[in-house]
Amino acid sequence: MPGTDCRKALALMTLEETEKAHRFHRSFPGYEETPLVNLSHLAAYFGIRGIFVKDESFRFGLNAFKVLGGSYAIARYIAEQLGKDISGLDYHTLISEETKKRLGDITFYTATDGNHGRGVAWAANKLRQKSVVLMPKGSSKVRLQNILNEGADASITDLNYDDAVRLANERASKDPNGVMIQDTAWDGYEEIPGWIMQGYGSMSFETWEQFKVAGFEQPTHIFVQAGVGSLAGSVTGFFANLLQDRCPVITIVEASAADCLYRSVLAGRLVPVTGNMQTIMAGLACGEGNTISWEILKNYGKFFVSAPDWVAARGMRVLGVPLKGDTKVISGESGAVPAGLLVTLMKNPEYRDLRHALGLNADSVILLFSTEGNTDPEKFRDVVWDGEFPSFRQ
Repeated sequence: MPGTDCRKALALMTLEETEKAHRFHRSFPGYEETPLVNLSHLAAYFGIRGIFVKDESFRFGLNAFKVLGGSYAIARYIAEQLGKDISGLDYHTLISEETKKRLGDITFYTATDGNHGRGVAWAANKLRQKSVVLMPKGSSKVRLQNILNEGADASITDLNYDDAVRLANERASKDPNGVMIQDTAWDGYEEIPGWIMQGYGSMSFETWEQFKVAGFEQPTHIFVQAGVGSLAGSVTGFFANLLQDRCPVITIVEASAADCLYRSVLAGRLVPVTGNMQTIMAGLACGEGNTISWEILKNYGKFFVSAPDWVAARGMRVLGVPLKGDTKVISGESGAVPAGLLVTLMKNPEYRDLRHALGLNADSVILLFSTEGNTDPEKFRDVVWDGEFPSFRQ
């Protein structure tokens, strides 16, 4: 049976909590549900019942899902400063002159490879506050510019992701008006990451409603990517709460260079990955897992897969050049790895045992999350146009 810590973490992702986040996001100008794409021809090609992709490239015009978490965490923090429940606040209240006078100036600090930082910068700007964003070495200059365009004080450091997080937290702690908004948790820093996971729950809430509209009762399998594990924990927690003993078979997919959750499952405890963690899946290049998510994932995640870069590249190509009749999904490196894994399991004979262990068959209905669009155009062209990381190089 799951322990007390798991039950506490799972309680973050109840239907009530995700509905609360979803109501808040709906109050934002420009809010629209992102598409749930039915790849019916790909499903028929593989001889399975259904394949669906939640395409987050349309989220608030920011090309990634991350803004859901950062915006909700910032709103929850502001609500607490006002002594109010988030249920009684919406976007227009948060940007009002009265709210600004009561709060004064707040600076939200974070570290990011790109998408999370852009979401925090966008939300802080929309809510009339400031942001400071630190990026790890090797980060895309295009992603940096996108963050600067949202009004943030942003820069690329000479640190890896986890050390950039530590530096951002140090700077926030020294700023009297500073608040750390990070999408991972550690001992002593869990409330705000919990809010971020709840914010991500808007995506799962939308998906569940869209599944019903599509005429499917529920997915039988979910493939979801993980960096620190906040998204994976949010998705897993939502469906574990909602469906309980009918919970889908959930597979957590990580970049091989940063597979801290995969290694943690093998070790039986949360362990880090250190070093540069070089991978095209920049959004997943995180070596230290979220302590809250870990409590959910170790109990409700069924399979953990460490995926090399060619798996993500394969997913980008399959989604971007679909079978005739299927809708094209433009997915970036971190967004496409679940699709790349599914295609690899279905096509490559050497992974037959894993396919059978997952129970992928004619009755399977598969849900994939494409968490970002083309957020690094140069890398996208290298992979899709020029064939970088071919799938036969294994």
